[in-house]
Amino acid sequence: LLGAKEGALRLYCFPYAGSSTQVFRSWQQSFSPEISLTLAHLPGRGARINEPSFKALRPLVHALAASLVADKQPPFAFLGHSMGALISFELARELRRRGQRGPLALFVSGRRAPQLPGPDPPTFNLPNDEFIAELRRLKGTPEEVLVSPELKNFFLPAIRADFELVETYAYHEEAPFACPIYVYGGLQDATVPVQHLKQWQKQTLRPCKVTTFRGDHFFIHACATDLIQALRRDAFDLLSQCPLIHA
Repeated sequence: LLGAKEGALRLYCFPYAGSSTQVFRSWQQSFSPEISLTLAHLPGRGARINEPSFKALRPLVHALAASLVADKQPPFAFLGHSMGALISFELARELRRRGQRGPLALFVSGRRAPQLPGPDPPTFNLPNDEFIAELRRLKGTPEEVLVSPELKNFFLPAIRADFELVETYAYHEEAPFACPIYVYGGLQDATVPVQHLKQWQKQTLRPCKVTTFRGDHFFIHACATDLIQALRRDAFDLLSQCPLIHA
């Protein structure tokens, strides 16, 4: 599930619902060799488009944890936007349950703190026309996918599966992490207000730093340059604190 690259810090990148590793593919050129981006190739998209998508978070996290355990890890951290942030959080928890070394930090973007309930009723099981209208409202799916019968038939099942994975997630209380959490959000994101970003502090005993950008839920695209700059700064800050983190 995970393609590894070397670096002083390996940053595993998890995409948002309905997307793929393509979201992060061009980012590596913005980082120095000390920080290597490793893209999570999830079933149902990209090179694995013909594999069935996971519809629940727990089995996906189990598969990812097994993949990480099988690999001798350099220092690593998790980065995810929206669905990817939720995957990052639960994967870190699963590694801890297994007694495995966890990430040096979580970099979570466009996602409310996991202990907060979702504000909307589920949408993954809506009829096609209503589901497509919801995708248009969220502005995260290319319009060419939504207007082409062939592309809709090809991509919609995987997108529905991602939405089901997120919308059926049930949070369970566990101890907070001993690693820092870096949180990114859009000031105009109606689905994730800033106060919901700040609630990530309850998931760590270390600092929780919140950085916001002008943009909606998909500021990850509109503000990509600023986001990457903030991520680079925070990643180097993390590396400078490594002795403290492992203390």
